[in-house]
Amino acid sequence: MFIQTETTPNPATLKFLPGKPVFEAGTLDMPTREAAAQSPLAEKLFDIANVGGVMFGADFISVTKSDGDWQQMKPAILGAIMEHYMSGAPLLADGTAGNDEASDEEDEFFNEADADTVATIKDLIETRVRPAVANDGGDITFRGFKDGIVYLNMKGSCAGCPSSTATLQHGIQNLLKHFVPDVVEVRPM
Repeated sequence: MFIQTETTPNPATLKFLPGKPVFEAGTLDMPTREAAAQSPLAEKLFDIANVGGVMFGADFISVTKSDGDWQQMKPAILGAIMEHYMSGAPLLADGTAGNDEASDEEDEFFNEADADTVATIKDLIETRVRPAVANDGGDITFRGFKDGIVYLNMKGSCAGCPSSTATLQHGIQNLLKHFVPDVVEVRPM
């Protein structure tokens, strides 16, 4: 098995591509050891010194370090990923394909009068933003819309990335303002 690694705009996050499907149902962000309890692979990754976050995407695993040097961490991370795939174990402990999207949608907030605007915003995020951000080992999901402000949740390599503010304000905000005149600003949550 050959696992590729790619850098991301966030120097604290590396993207690992095992050459096999990872998570077919959206993304699953596990920013803490407690959240990682749902996945045997994520637990093994958190057992590696200085691993501070794990996110599963369609064909990648993003690992965020809290400290340390990638040169020392990479062999252990590659070993854990390879061991997981060679064992044939399920990605999630309960065997489901649960993802973040159900809980994300549950916590959404917006006025029902803005439902059409929100539908357009969500469509733009889904079709134009998320695929680009996934290339960088992250994910961005809609959280809410109030008083012309779009609130987004940044995951994986996007969370804590030095360039995330620029991505939000110059990329996503400009895109949404262009297509949705009601949008005045985009903010992270």
